[in-house]
Amino acid sequence: QVQVVESGGGLVQAGGSLRLSCAATGRTWSVYHTGWFRQAPGKEREFVGAISWNGLITYYSDSLKGRFTISRDNAKNVVYLQMNSLKSEDTAVYYCAATSKEWSYTYSAGDFDSWGQGTQVTVSS
Repeated sequence: QVQVVESGGGLVQAGGSLRLSCAATGRTWSVYHTGWFRQAPGKEREFVGAISWNGLITYYSDSLKGRFTISRDNAKNVVYLQMNSLKSEDTAVYYCAATSKEWSYTYSAGDFDSWGQGTQVTVSS
């Protein structure tokens, strides 16, 4: 099983950009599909997007498509979440998660085995 740790969160002005990183440990990291989720105060955890183990397939929440991009570098054991044109409603704790299950276009939080501790993103308006 892998362990993942997020980093890169912080305070950014609306319209700005931020790149989050998800660093993993574990010999089999490169075969895990990886997802990003977020949770705002008082709200349920929300799916952001996911990337396949080889980086060839990505998909995103419809509401975020076009602003957020997920990529990975398996040589460095890192998955990235590039966030552009940030809005105040993007404020949340962002989580990285890994799964050894088969690829799906209907992932939910319960499909993921390994979770990071989260990194706070705050967008000021």
